[in-house]
Amino acid sequence: MMGTGEAFLFWVCGTLMVLGALGLVFSKRAVYAALSMALTMIVLGIVYIAQGAEFLGLVHIFVYTGAVMMLFLFVVMLVGVDSSESMVDTLKGHKWVSLIVGIGLAALLISSIAAASFGPAPPISQMNAEGNVTGLAYLIYGRYMWLFQMTAMLLIVAAIAAMVLGHRERLLPKPTQKEWSERRVRENRFVAGLPAPGVYARHNAVDTPALLPDGKPSELSVSRVLAARQQIQLPDDYTAADDEITREIEEGSQR
Repeated sequence: MMGTGEAFLFWVCGTLMVLGALGLVFSKRAVYAALSMALTMIVLGIVYIAQGAEFLGLVHIFVYTGAVMMLFLFVVMLVGVDSSESMVDTLKGHKWVSLIVGIGLAALLISSIAAASFGPAPPISQMNAEGNVTGLAYLIYGRYMWLFQMTAMLLIVAAIAAMVLGHRERLLPKPTQKEWSERRVRENRFVAGLPAPGVYARHNAVDTPALLPDGKPSELSVSRVLAARQQIQLPDDYTAADDEITREIEEGSQR
């Protein structure tokens, strides 16, 4: 039986967790997805603490929200937002094998859940009779030890897969700064280098395009990563500023 306060806390936390999960699924930017997942994990840790599992709730907040989120962001930066993926099927028949294995795993999961039976749960005071940490240690390193080890192995495989995806074999040696300069001069393209972001603009942020002599923003001055994430200031944002500058110049010339 849940009291009024516990039921109120559950519905508030449950709503926040659902919103965080929806933000994780529908967010177009990886950073927003990571923040949504962090919100879900923090609120879930609060629910654990409210249910009497203090150690599990605190570890869930510190470990998953801190370490796992940092690992997630590290993988995003490692792989990149514009990484290309080959669509050529090099392994013949692996799609059908994957489909059969997926159907088999789904059938096994459904049958296992259907055959499971849950008896009445003991009271929290009985479960925490020897301490919350001690009881949790008995479950993790005793009854569910193999499941815990398999989960750790899965995380290691995921980290190795991220490093493999982020690794690129270089076919040619990396050009030096002198070779880049000679190439620009030879092609007569960007001889003086690309314009830096924020040049002649109202502020020098990296997402602010440089302004050309005629007042138009230069798309070459911002990083292509920011352009792919749609995190740059659009040229339309500078229309009002250009009109204001033009008006000030005309008023100064009339004076």
